[in-house]
Amino acid sequence: MAHEQTTITTPDGQCPAHVFTPTDGQGGPALIFYMDAGGIRPAEFAMAQRLADAGYVVLLPDLYYRYGAYGPFNPKEVFKGDFRAVLGPLMATTGNAKVAADTDAYLAYLDQRSDVQGERIGAVGFCMGGGMAIAAGGSRPERFAAIASFHGGNLATDADDSPHRCAGALEAELYIAAAEHDGSYPAEMAERFEKAMSDAGVTFRSETYPAKHGWMKPDFPVYDEKAAEHGWQQMLAFFARTLVRG
Repeated sequence: MAHEQTTITTPDGQCPAHVFTPTDGQGGPALIFYMDAGGIRPAEFAMAQRLADAGYVVLLPDLYYRYGAYGPFNPKEVFKGDFRAVLGPLMATTGNAKVAADTDAYLAYLDQRSDVQGERIGAVGFCMGGGMAIAAGGSRPERFAAIASFHGGNLATDADDSPHRCAGALEAELYIAAAEHDGSYPAEMAERFEKAMSDAGVTFRSETYPAKHGWMKPDFPVYDEKAAEHGWQQMLAFFARTLVRG
């Protein structure tokens, strides 16, 4: 695994981050990987490396850096109990607006790497990270060419920093992968989100998977291998089409 560790200075402090690069040493376009609520852990590393193996320089920031040291958590154990009691205090330290405010710091780090190809980058987010990826894209639209959200929740709410409010700023193409019967992204919310994107002229595609919220994560109890592999195929094809190498 071509895995580096670094620290990125943001407006709110020092953000530990992990970087995964193609094993051939040739570099590639950059992707920012926005984690789920389970935090930084081996499953996130494995997913980031799979993206790197496809030809990308992948930045995985620890979105809980404002909280301090934690975990790593085993989601299968956490979800057996009151997961909100465990993860809630960490989740309270971040959010769409805070992640968007960190975007310039992440981009500055990527810009100084010699192995990053091209100025425009991609982003992928899972669960809470889905909305964060979209919010980041709205904060620096000229830099993001493609954004994928997998089982992203709360994409269209009444909150001031709701991702759907970024629609007018977005220049990136979106791929929205939703779960069936997802309480964090019900049908009426999906309709509200998609209307906002359509009204703003954003190029996007939505797909509802016959799986549960969190299906992409191999260490989640709801992991669905068949659906996850379809998700990987869609994600890799999406980034291959939208991000320019060389």
